Amino acid sequence: MADSNLYGIIGVGRFGLSLAENLLKNGKTIIAIDKDQNKLYPLKTTVNQLIHLGELTKDSLKESGIGDCGTVIVCIGKDIEANILATLNAIELGVPRVYAKAISNDHGRILEKIGASVVNPEVDMGTKLAKTLSARLTLDVLPIGEDFSIIEIELNNKFANKSIQELNFRAKFGINIVAIVRDNKANGYIMPDSVLKEKDILVISGNNHDISAFEQQNSK
Repeated sequence: MADSNLYGIIGVGRFGLSLAENLLKNGKTIIAIDKDQNKLYPLKTTVNQLIHLGELTKDSLKESGIGDCGTVIVCIGKDIEANILATLNAIELGVPRVYAKAISNDHGRILEKIGASVVNPEVDMGTKLAKTLSARLTLDVLPIGEDFSIIEIELNNKFANKSIQELNFRAKFGINIVAIVRDNKANGYIMPDSVLKEKDILVISGNNHDISAFEQQNSK
């Protein structure tokens, strides 16, 4: 039987690392998998199980314990084949909730066809946001687990014309910027010297409590 408190993260890049850190903050048990041992290193003192897998076969994922997870998030980005294979294998192992990161609309359609919930933070947010803009500063929410979410939020002038490094949202609020949407175009390549502008749409991830604290500051 799947353990609702056990989360599997396949692919520990920036997005996967953010997920792991925030889920750990909420007392969740994590299995983190990556083909690059160096990417697992930042989690070595905190994550319950770190597993280096060269190939994401169904058998290897089963041996890793992924099939026992209540939720699996496939965070592999550029390697679409590995992303789809890991997603399909997690679904076939009977994981109740499987989320997968997509890097294009077509990629997302394939993931949905095989039964995954799609997380597409760096590609189609601009199109999606253009259709959903409203008076609210918080535009959309994607819950991942009980205590962790990815949200889209419109930036007010309090944080405008300052760099990511200067604002240091991660240290001050415990949140991570996944993408910035400006003029309906999403950019997931964020540098410390990137300067934010009023009305930018930030796609942020974090603990729900930390996100709420940031929303309050952003609304003032």
